[in-house]
Amino acid sequence: MLSWVVTFLIIALVAGLLGFGGIAGASIEIAKIVFFIAVILFVVSALVGLFRGRSNV
Repeated sequence: MLSWVVTFLIIALVAGLLGFGGIAGASIEIAKIVFFIAVILFVVSALVGLFRGRSNV
C-alpha cells in the first residue's frame, strides 16, 4: 500500500510541475487516504499480534 502512496505522490508532483492543479490535488488526497489506511491496518495488525502472542504464554 505504501508503494501506492509513493506512486500518487509522484503523479501529484509531476502534475503540479506541468500545471495540472486539479489532478495534483486529487492525487495528493488519494495518497493521504491510502497512507492513513495503511497506518490503521499496521496498528490493528500490531495489536492483534501482541494479543495473540501473550495468550500462548
